[in-house]
Amino acid sequence: MPSAADPAATTPVTADASIAVEIDQLDKRFGSVHALRSLCARIRYGRLTGLVGPDGAGKTTLMRVLTGLLVPDAGRVTLAGFDVVRDNDAIHVASGYMPQRFGLYEDLSVLENIHLYARLRGLDVRHNSELFAELLDFTRLAPFTKRLAGKLSGGMKQKLGLACALMARPRVLLLDEPGVGVDPVSRQDLWRMVQALTDEGIAVVWSTAYLDEAERCESVLLLNEGRLLFDGPPGDLTAQLKGRSFRLENVGVRRRALLTEALDLPSVSDGVIQGAGVRLVLREGADRAPVQALAEQAQVELAQVPARFEDAFIDLLGGGPGGTSILAERLPPVELGSDIAVSCRNLTKRFGDFTATDNVSFEVHKGEIFGLLGPNGAGKSTTFKMLCGLLKPSAGEAQVVGHDLRRATGAAKSRLGYMAQKFSLYGLLSVRQNLEFSAGVYQLDAGTRRERIAEMIETFDLGDWLSATPDSLPLGHKQRLALACALMHRPPVLFLDEPTSGVDPITRREFWTHINGLTRKGVTIMVTTHFMDEAEYCDRVAMLSRARLIALDTPDALKRSAATVGRPDPTMEDAFIHLVESADRALEAAA
Repeated sequence: MPSAADPAATTPVTADASIAVEIDQLDKRFGSVHALRSLCARIRYGRLTGLVGPDGAGKTTLMRVLTGLLVPDAGRVTLAGFDVVRDNDAIHVASGYMPQRFGLYEDLSVLENIHLYARLRGLDVRHNSELFAELLDFTRLAPFTKRLAGKLSGGMKQKLGLACALMARPRVLLLDEPGVGVDPVSRQDLWRMVQALTDEGIAVVWSTAYLDEAERCESVLLLNEGRLLFDGPPGDLTAQLKGRSFRLENVGVRRRALLTEALDLPSVSDGVIQGAGVRLVLREGADRAPVQALAEQAQVELAQVPARFEDAFIDLLGGGPGGTSILAERLPPVELGSDIAVSCRNLTKRFGDFTATDNVSFEVHKGEIFGLLGPNGAGKSTTFKMLCGLLKPSAGEAQVVGHDLRRATGAAKSRLGYMAQKFSLYGLLSVRQNLEFSAGVYQLDAGTRRERIAEMIETFDLGDWLSATPDSLPLGHKQRLALACALMHRPPVLFLDEPTSGVDPITRREFWTHINGLTRKGVTIMVTTHFMDEAEYCDRVAMLSRARLIALDTPDALKRSAATVGRPDPTMEDAFIHLVESADRALEAAA
């Protein structure tokens, strides 16, 4: 498949029995916003096609055009041979659609949702019990048919959404970011199911913000500002970076400082932390001498490493943000009376007969990035909420900056910032009003309040959105606003509960530039995430599973624990799955 820069990519598509979707000169506007621009592409049966791009690239708009939910302003789209405008009813039969946000009924059970979607598809519930049993078996939801959808974990919700999307045996399956908020174990299940579907000849389109997911697709459509920048196998784009990816090896505690220096070099396009090392990508045609000099100055080895699809993605979009956080530069160094910023001992939370957090103990040092990882439902958010004073422990104790959360909840809250997993600001207030409210909650004086609000508007590029409500913001800007409000009072401890879930890789890098800068000023960060590359930024990682702490170590040490003869250099995702499966086997053996 040619890239969009090839003239052949802009010619009208032709009839072909292997083509599931044909997109020809597709245009879509929303007022002054040009969401899709002269888009041309082909999507084939029996193939997994990834749809990637930064926030606002046009991915969801394209998905909604393909499902017949939006009418294009120009151009033509056919799906399974049907025109998405003229044959709209047929499109709904030929396709299955799983929207970006959980679109099922949370107050209905798993089986009730399946029955409801069957009726919406025109199926007789009484005569389709075999179909329901097959879908429940396929998605491994058979043991949970009576559970309310609202009580399912993130991964189980996505599986239920997939079951409902498959109800009418579609020829084309459209999945809008199905991996968002889903842990690596559940994502493996989703991949297994999708692979089985493509093996049956179904065309699957998988929109994603996870570039490791895109790398596993057979073909990728990469959009930016409504334009198609690349169309083809991900390996073809990755190959364009041959000889431009490097790693500073075994940097250790200096890795954040070296990453900042490297990202501010004109020759460096992108950079991330990988455990104790720093991964860098050079710009096309750039001399490696400045990076080599940086390595020699730090007395570390500079090794060339294979390029990844993520490297190529960021480079194609012009590179990532620089390494300096304006926000952190304005922050004075944090002074604490102790090296321990957060601690918990035998922390336990029960909801009736259900134990959400079970006897968890750890300490977090000043200026440390401490990751809390685990499968959906492992107890991460519950633990977070107890440490933030939002939930009262059933047993055990917790302290933040020396304040016991059982006795001094108010004092502890004034010393921490909290960014919730689900966007939790006030939808009826404008962006400016949310900022003003947050400043007022922390009782900043009038002068400081004006100064901090102006600082957050500038730092997070919120100036064009001040009159808008949070619900109308692009996801990346919503998360920026949430982070701005959490940092308004410059807390020495910051809790981030899946702060970058669903946002594009460039916005994630922007967030981590700020986080790295804050820790260098002594701010302590606790973070939960399902992005395993983000776990690499952490100094230490605590792994939870089934409410218990199953591992606590550096990212590199956790990866080494998963090493085998056949897999000598495991990824963080490999380590996650290994630790969870080992803990499950141990628990089953004990039972």
